[in-house]
Amino acid sequence: MAEPYLKIGDVAKKVGVSPSVIRLARPRRTESKYRLYTTEDVKLLKRARFLRKVRGLNAAAIVQLLKREGKVHPAGDGNVSAIGGHLRQLRTRRKLSLAQVADAVGISVGFLSAMERSQMSGSVGTLRKLAKFYKTNILDFFDANGASSRQVRASDRKVLEAGAGVRMELLAWGNTVMEPHLFRIAPEAGSGDPYTHEGEEFIYVLSGELEITLNGEEYCLKPGDSFYFESATPHRWKNPGHKETLVLWVNTPPTF
Repeated sequence: MAEPYLKIGDVAKKVGVSPSVIRLARPRRTESKYRLYTTEDVKLLKRARFLRKVRGLNAAAIVQLLKREGKVHPAGDGNVSAIGGHLRQLRTRRKLSLAQVADAVGISVGFLSAMERSQMSGSVGTLRKLAKFYKTNILDFFDANGASSRQVRASDRKVLEAGAGVRMELLAWGNTVMEPHLFRIAPEAGSGDPYTHEGEEFIYVLSGELEITLNGEEYCLKPGDSFYFESATPHRWKNPGHKETLVLWVNTPPTF
C-alpha cells in the first residue's frame, strides 16, 4: 500500500526546516492538490537542512544561497521590492553602460547585470554605493510610494533583501523625518564594505548579537544594548553569532 502524501508542515518536521524552506522545492501536484516530492526535491531539502542546522542560516539566507547556486528560483514575497528594474531604469535614463556604473561603484559588470535582472541582491554597502552614485538613497529602492498610515501591520511592511541573509523591513514611510527599519540578519551576514551617508543613526538590539565597526573601532552589541552615531562616520556591521539578529534601526533624516 502506497504511503500517504504528507502536508507541507509534516514534511517540514521530518526534514527539520521551516515550511518556508520546504516551499523552495516546488513539487508537482496531483489533481487533488497533493504535493509529489521527487528525488531531486529531497536532495534540495537536505541541502537546505544542512545550511540551517550546520551553518545556522535562516530561511532568507538559505534562499539567497540556493539562488546563487542556481538550485531554486523561488517566488517573490509580494512586499519584497524587486529593485532590478529600478536599477536598470536609473542607469539607462542616464545613458550609461553597465561597465561605466560597475567601474564607478567598484563591482563587476556581471554582478551588476545580475542585480538588474533581479537574479542577485547586493549588500547594504553595495546598495549604498549605487544610491550615492545615482544621487538617491536606499529608501527609494523599497518602492515605498505615498505615505504609510499611522499604524503599519507587520504584513504591510515594505521589504528589501540586501544580500544573503540581510532583510530590511521598513516600518514607516512617506513624509517622515525618521526612517525606521527592522533588520533581520542571519549568522555571519552583514553590510559588506563600509559606507557613509548624511544624518544620524540609532540602533537597538532586540535579539542576537551585532558587531559594528565605526571608523575602524569595533563594538559588540547584545540584546538590550543601544548605539548612536553620526552617519558620516564610515561604518560596517555583521552578525557574529550563531542565530538570527533582530535590530531596530532608525536613520534621521531619511538619507540612508
